[in-house]
Amino acid sequence: MGWTLTTSLDEFRTAAGEFLAADPAENTVLLTIVERLGRDGLNVYGELPPRFGWWRGPDGAVAGACLRTPPWGQRLGRMPVAAAEDLARRLAEDGDRPDAVAGEHRTTLAFATEWQRITGRDWQVDHNERLFRLGELTPPPSPPAGHARAAGPADRETVARWLVEFCVEAGLQPPADPAADADQRIAGGTLLLWEADGRPVSLAGASPAAAGMSRIGPVYTPPADRGRGYASVLTAAVTRHAQAGGADEVLLYTDLANPVSNAIYQRLGYRPVSDAVEIAFT
Repeated sequence: MGWTLTTSLDEFRTAAGEFLAADPAENTVLLTIVERLGRDGLNVYGELPPRFGWWRGPDGAVAGACLRTPPWGQRLGRMPVAAAEDLARRLAEDGDRPDAVAGEHRTTLAFATEWQRITGRDWQVDHNERLFRLGELTPPPSPPAGHARAAGPADRETVARWLVEFCVEAGLQPPADPAADADQRIAGGTLLLWEADGRPVSLAGASPAAAGMSRIGPVYTPPADRGRGYASVLTAAVTRHAQAGGADEVLLYTDLANPVSNAIYQRLGYRPVSDAVEIAFT
């Protein structure tokens, strides 16, 4: 019983891969990060090596998983509260000092509370999110003029700029190298653009299918082009794109502070699964 931590992606896949795939919704972030690390290399998120972990319960079976890709914070997959508290103690013992933690609401709060008890560091909630799963896709009945298309090399500058603008607006850390991030996403075929009047007006992405699951994001429309239905119709298009790419289950996260996007996604057929939270340590 307890946590095993490693910097080996292969060891993590071998030990925790079956556990992750058994619940692709609750483990969606871990699955997509693992897929991208395997595809684009271990330094895709930063120069420091990622760290992975799995937790075995009293019966010896894997019952929890986590990872961290510095400079990003600790990410929790599905796990019991006891495992989250145990992870906080283990990281403190190892001298690890993540600046943030994110995951399912209850387990993330348990980690933060135990981390504060051990280290004395206060914490605050940065984002409250809700995970949605597609039921039956219902495209907008009156779509705006234009069409969806795959982002290509000629869109590199626009995509890189919009990825940064999306992160800034959402309160997320922008990619260290936006142009390289754009190149990787374009080469992976994970981004669609909505084009109207001969120019791109909105962007939406879908992660490659992993364990039969794809997650939508980012979705971004520049402020000057908002309110015209571009994000809605493009989200429907990228959902179909994810399904065509092999996804049996299509997911997305919404910011609970944004009622507009929450309403849009539910009109498209997405239904709530669970709540998540991102916590920053101060």
